[in-house]
Amino acid sequence: MLPTDVPPSHLGPSALLLLQLLLPPTSAFFPNIWSLLAAPSSITHQDLTEEAALNVTLQLFLEQPPPSRPPLHLKDFLGRTLLADDLFAAYFGPGSPSRRFRAALGEVSRANAAQDFLSTSKNDPDQHFDAERLGQGRTRLVEALRETVVAARALDHTLARQRLGAALHALQDFYSHSNWVELGKQQPHPHLLWPRQKLGNLAQVGDHTCFDCHELSCPGNLLGSTLLTSGYFGTHPSKPPGKCSHGGHFDRSSSQPPRGGINKDSTSPGFSPHHMLHLQAAKLALLASIQAFSLLRSRLGDRGFSRLLDISPASSLSFVLDTTGSMGEEINAAKIQARRIMEQRRGSPMEPAHYVLVPFHDPGFGPVFTTSDPDNFWQQLNEIHALGGGDEPEMCLSALELALLHTPPLSDIFVFTDASPKDAFLTNRVESLTQERRCRVTFLVTEDPSRGQGRARREVLSPLRFDPYEVVALASGGEVIFTKDQHIQDVAAIVADSMADLVTLPLEPPVVVPGRPLVFSVDGLLQRVTVRIHGDVSSFWIRNPEGVSQGQEEGQGPLGYTRRFGQFWIVTMNDPPQTGTWEIRVTAKGNPRVRVQAQTSLDFLFFFGVPLEDGPHPGLYPLTHPVAGLQTQLLVEVTGLGSRGNPGHPLPHFSHVVFRGVPDGAELGRVPLEPKGPRERGLLSASLPPTLLSAAGSFSLELIGQDGGGRDLHRAAPQACAVVPVLLELSGPPGILAPGSKAPLSLHIASFSGPQDLDLTTSVNSSFALTSNLSRVRLEQNESAWGRLWLEVPDAAAPDSVVTVTVTATGREASPVAPTNAFLQLLVLAPAPQRDFKERSFVYII
Repeated sequence: MLPTDVPPSHLGPSALLLLQLLLPPTSAFFPNIWSLLAAPSSITHQDLTEEAALNVTLQLFLEQPPPSRPPLHLKDFLGRTLLADDLFAAYFGPGSPSRRFRAALGEVSRANAAQDFLSTSKNDPDQHFDAERLGQGRTRLVEALRETVVAARALDHTLARQRLGAALHALQDFYSHSNWVELGKQQPHPHLLWPRQKLGNLAQVGDHTCFDCHELSCPGNLLGSTLLTSGYFGTHPSKPPGKCSHGGHFDRSSSQPPRGGINKDSTSPGFSPHHMLHLQAAKLALLASIQAFSLLRSRLGDRGFSRLLDISPASSLSFVLDTTGSMGEEINAAKIQARRIMEQRRGSPMEPAHYVLVPFHDPGFGPVFTTSDPDNFWQQLNEIHALGGGDEPEMCLSALELALLHTPPLSDIFVFTDASPKDAFLTNRVESLTQERRCRVTFLVTEDPSRGQGRARREVLSPLRFDPYEVVALASGGEVIFTKDQHIQDVAAIVADSMADLVTLPLEPPVVVPGRPLVFSVDGLLQRVTVRIHGDVSSFWIRNPEGVSQGQEEGQGPLGYTRRFGQFWIVTMNDPPQTGTWEIRVTAKGNPRVRVQAQTSLDFLFFFGVPLEDGPHPGLYPLTHPVAGLQTQLLVEVTGLGSRGNPGHPLPHFSHVVFRGVPDGAELGRVPLEPKGPRERGLLSASLPPTLLSAAGSFSLELIGQDGGGRDLHRAAPQACAVVPVLLELSGPPGILAPGSKAPLSLHIASFSGPQDLDLTTSVNSSFALTSNLSRVRLEQNESAWGRLWLEVPDAAAPDSVVTVTVTATGREASPVAPTNAFLQLLVLAPAPQRDFKERSFVYII
């Protein structure tokens, strides 16, 4: 291990490669890639965060040879830009999906960028190392890293990534906002991550630090002192005489002598008076970010660090189980599937890294059990038995909400029950949470009127009783499968199938219409195509592009193998599937469901944001949902492009995005996708059509493009999206939560589409108290309101536990709009130990 003051010339070949790979001249300290519209060629917080994570991931791969595969060699990555798809293909094998890993990096990057936009952080000098508050900034930085470790150890990786993003933002800002670079330093500050080490040599209140500068560019405005300082921004706190400003058009302090500033956020002199030092500051910020990721790796261990960033192609395994007395067969089916998955995948790259189990009955639900140990999960699952019982309904949605809060994003959750929900009032909240967490929920519902055991009396239930399940499944991209006890073990086999990173292929029309075929397209990048048909079906047939057909007869046919379990058919098509246009015709009573899925590495992630171009940090403010009336951008990240697999071959590309209504499938708009950055990164953007944003409602996304050979490509997002009627934001306290404390929370609500008359309701974990000064609000178009909430943490609150606060805005009778939800997770921390992060030395290796 080398100390941090070793100059670059003495670093090993890995460190030299680091500098070659990660500082391309076309690569901010501005928030994200959208910021490059204001300052081209700048390096953004997003760039720094993702590049640092990729380097430490490669270091992990180099040090931990892959099971059953040749080890990686550093020379294979020389002269290349690191890409997540390439790393996963090299380590786990060609075609291994990096989608969850890239989504985890996106969570960290968006949390990083949000520090420049959130009301609780954007003007706080402690969170940006502004106003010479360097000691306070270091304290907040170390606190955020500690929260990251605690949340990761509690297996709440979404919260851990949020805190990591905040920590990295502050760490990177230090090198742009202070004069560390101007002091001639060539390495990151040796004590910034160590709370017991003094920063030393800090400028004091009476020390003058800057000359007056009348120009946009201010290369010589520092006094030449060896003291460490940082610039003041705005009017709070006010700039003392002789002190440096942050600088730029939007810094009000920079108009007061000494004028100018010292920030190195970008390459633009209009934003950054020390723009000429931007690349030097970016290099040190990158090295410091690698330090922080490496520190977390040492604290969490390789398995814990891999879970933090989802460095695995495998999905999580998450069960929600009804435990009433009538559920014996269903519980047994869940156990069989879990055992099969664990035995088949143990020790392989597809072994689940995270397990979640939530039982429920009436009137109780939970507790949630989470673990990364398959044996612990099996022991807990094996102890669940069908006990008690009584008439339905049950507390299913409460248990599902608990599972969603503890299941990693982009996971599948399976609900086993034979009862309708008692807590149907939670439908909208759970629906919103599935879309925020991007989790797919599948309900396996058994009905058997002849069963004598369990419930005293069992009626054949109206499908309307299960409407809440249908709503949640539709919003999450899952499904509701009704079956019977004798078929549940066979039907439950879809648990293992769904964990294989399948994509759902769009159907035209999206639902069965009598007399019309369902049409779907198969491209050359798909394999393991499966057709599932569910309902009171009298017949069906499937036809491939060459005109070959297959009916509903069980067994092997010309196109694939058909299995039937009651009213549920599964047709597994022969590999490789014929490319082109396929048709399905179904004759049935009622409303049969048809779903076509396939396995592929080519998929996409998507996010929403609002362009903020007028301000000190232009960029894209991330949104969970589009808001009616608010100009919104769609950002798409294509995964599985495979740049290393076929050198010299054209990459697949997507050219347009199609928006469709849910559930009718009517086309709502079609807009071109614009590339952002190098093509191999697969970053695209599009403006949402104004008609789509004119009112609240649900829609789905489909991408259209061509593969490398010019053949059509078609991919659909697994979850539906919702345009919400109002912007609802909930922000946490500036400091940590401690048992016995009372913390203020900030609430912001805004309307951009017209008058709104709304009721606001709140909820929190049962042992916590929550009060609010805002229970009803009336808003005109383009009007905002602010509220304050107070969260009381009980003395008995468990240290290192997570509390979830929810605020729901619901239209009153005169303003009947769909509810909007905001979720905030906070960490209750025990008093900090004397030594949280002990000092250690680092070698800069990728």
